Amino acid sequence: MSAAWIPALGLGVCLLLLPGPAGSEGAAPIAITCFTRGLDIRKEKADVLCPGGCPLEEFSVYGNIVYASVSSICGAAVHRGVISNSGGPVRVYSLPGRENYSSVDANGIQSQMLSRWSASFTVTKGKSSTQEATGQAVSTAHPPTGKRLKKTPEKKTGNKDCKADIAFLIDGSFNIGQRRFNLQKNFVGKVALMLGIGTEGPHVGLVQASEHPKIEFYLKNFTSAKDVLFAIKEVGFRGGNSNTDVAERMSSTTVDSEERLLRGKALKHTAQKFFTVDAGVRKGIPKVVVVFIDGWPSDDIEEAGIVAREFGVNVFIVSVAKPIPEELGMVQDVTFVDKAVCRNNGFFSYHMPNWFGTTKYVKPLVQKLCTHEQMMCSKTCYNSVNIAFLIDGSSSVGDSNFRLMLEFVSNIAKTFEISDIGAKIAAVQFTYDQRTEFSFTDYSTKENVLAVIRNIRYMSGGTATGDAISFTVRNVFGPIRESPNKNFLVIVTDGQSYDDVQGPAAAAHDAGITIFSVGVAWAPLDDLKDMASKPKESHAFFTREFTGLEPIVSDVIRGICRDFLESQQ
Repeated sequence: MSAAWIPALGLGVCLLLLPGPAGSEGAAPIAITCFTRGLDIRKEKADVLCPGGCPLEEFSVYGNIVYASVSSICGAAVHRGVISNSGGPVRVYSLPGRENYSSVDANGIQSQMLSRWSASFTVTKGKSSTQEATGQAVSTAHPPTGKRLKKTPEKKTGNKDCKADIAFLIDGSFNIGQRRFNLQKNFVGKVALMLGIGTEGPHVGLVQASEHPKIEFYLKNFTSAKDVLFAIKEVGFRGGNSNTDVAERMSSTTVDSEERLLRGKALKHTAQKFFTVDAGVRKGIPKVVVVFIDGWPSDDIEEAGIVAREFGVNVFIVSVAKPIPEELGMVQDVTFVDKAVCRNNGFFSYHMPNWFGTTKYVKPLVQKLCTHEQMMCSKTCYNSVNIAFLIDGSSSVGDSNFRLMLEFVSNIAKTFEISDIGAKIAAVQFTYDQRTEFSFTDYSTKENVLAVIRNIRYMSGGTATGDAISFTVRNVFGPIRESPNKNFLVIVTDGQSYDDVQGPAAAAHDAGITIFSVGVAWAPLDDLKDMASKPKESHAFFTREFTGLEPIVSDVIRGICRDFLESQQ
């Protein structure tokens, strides 16, 4: 007999379902919770038993008649009129995914629109049963031992178009209370589910803000939505068992200053401790912290926002409800959101009126978190540049010196965070002719880029630097014209060009390409200055010996970062 574990967010139990032959005569319906979804029942047909008294406003339902599998089964059954809110037996039929799930208000439930989902289901009246839906497992087999059955872990790639490392910083203070805390977890679970978590998609972790911030789980701990949902459900409320009404919320006037300062403290802690390589952060992937604030904070979190930006973390603030009059006197700065978020442009702040009926806010928030081009705080000179190297392969260089030039190129390239959404590297070798050694889109890992650079074969020939610049602008930078990265060209040459360099270099500058010129031995200083971007003295370098290229590496890297930062102002 097989077993399936179903995470039920917001409830105190995790159900171990021990099904018999679904749909067969005499088979007992499976007892499920109010929030069990269609995707949790992995059968073509199944009889389930919905409990009574489910809160209608908390149901997540997408569609009408045919429902997206992310919908609550019991919610869909009430919406369809198969059962009332007093519960009862329901038969579930799995269907293929579809597009355009409609939004229909029926039987006290407003279903939501959804443009597309991978699987669907529909519901009909189930067979009556004498068993009651108690929220516990229904089984005629031997009682479970309490041990979770081991399964071979499923490795899913996830949504590759939404690569991000995300920390959810949830409110665990006394102010929010147990009930709203559970609703908050339920909402975070819905967001995590829609993100498309996977090995090559978004990774998420959770931090709870309380008197002492606690990292509940790291990015590296789970790479499937199912495991993340289970982990969120298991998180306990740290603030205490205070009620949620305003009177009790404000009666706790003895809460100390440390408690009131928790949000800024937790944000700073997350920026400094959560996003580390050991914790699972990935190079070249945007780092995001989503801060949930119930009401308004009494402390100034501007400093924490500054720290987060210094660590390259994009701060989103999701504010829920407005401060009550008693709280307004405790608010130090009513513009705290504008000062704490990554950028004060409206993109990084999001407001929900309360914790009820939050389903409609899930998709807009997910769309923000997956819009990588807006993640300005993750954009550094190390992960947001395209650098092409134009390498002189003329006969005056010689093979041994050519190897030193390649070492110079490698030492610059390895400093940057090369990935499919990070920094990109390309190389062209030139004599009278030009040869693209590799383009920006050929390799997306640092290891591959460095290996290819080491294996570049020396051409030998004349020196036509001007033609080489024009070739590189057209054939290397041309195909990535729409790239959000800032473009740089590093030219390494040992002699005078036989053609004009000033005109092609000016055309490159006009195309938004910043040029660093590096000359060795017989390279004329005038040519180097003609090619270099302004100010010339900080973009043109010269050394008499090829061994002198090594000290120039750090100068070029600093120059690239300086120019990048100036372009972001």
